[in-house]
Amino acid sequence: MTIAIIQARMGSTRLPGKVLRIINDKPMLSYLLERVSKSKKIDMLVIATSTFTKDDVIKEYCQKYGYKCFRGSENDVLSRYYECSKLFSADIVVRLTADCPLIDPKIIDKVIQKFEDDNVEYCSNTVPMDTSTFPDGSDVEVFSMKALEKAYHEIKDPHFREHVTFQFWQTSNYKSIQYITDKNYSKYRITVDYPEDFEVVSYIFNELAKKKSFGYLDEIIEIIESNEIIKNKNGQYYFGQGWK
Repeated sequence: MTIAIIQARMGSTRLPGKVLRIINDKPMLSYLLERVSKSKKIDMLVIATSTFTKDDVIKEYCQKYGYKCFRGSENDVLSRYYECSKLFSADIVVRLTADCPLIDPKIIDKVIQKFEDDNVEYCSNTVPMDTSTFPDGSDVEVFSMKALEKAYHEIKDPHFREHVTFQFWQTSNYKSIQYITDKNYSKYRITVDYPEDFEVVSYIFNELAKKKSFGYLDEIIEIIESNEIIKNKNGQYYFGQGWK
């Protein structure tokens, strides 16, 4: 069973409530879920949020639109992932985040396929950052339930437990690999952490709506490249900002 777990919360310090901010009459989270649902290799989709009252609205959203929702620790996100994965009997876990609404389902499937083909414990496309060929905001992380369980029991560092997967790619304790491509789009940013990011992502979705196009990664890059203001709007921010 391959389960995609999307971590989502309302308490972002940099852009509070971003996951349900409205773009063209729909919350940002809706776009992400619609795109992830087009993956051919994901068997189940779960939104994992915190038990804090401020995140009740995320649970209500899930109930309204028929999505599975799991609630766990806000800061110990590793435990949230482990408990959620265990509850839904995952064999393979796909970690996605609600601040990446432009995720490409084809890339999701390619990262999962790479994970399976290379028989590893962890595979990602965007970390390590130095060797990534993908934009910040197209992040896909795939790992085995066995690796997650091992990390859950062994990892004590609160920083690692908050960021869930650091031990998979920052240490040599797990067999990991990175999915890369010939096209290097790593200078682009399509995640949402700051107001400028939200402007960029909103513009892209508006352009896709005009074209009545789904918007796979190549087209997203074309849209960014066609507008110099958008291209430079969030250039002052960088991948991994706020991790330390």
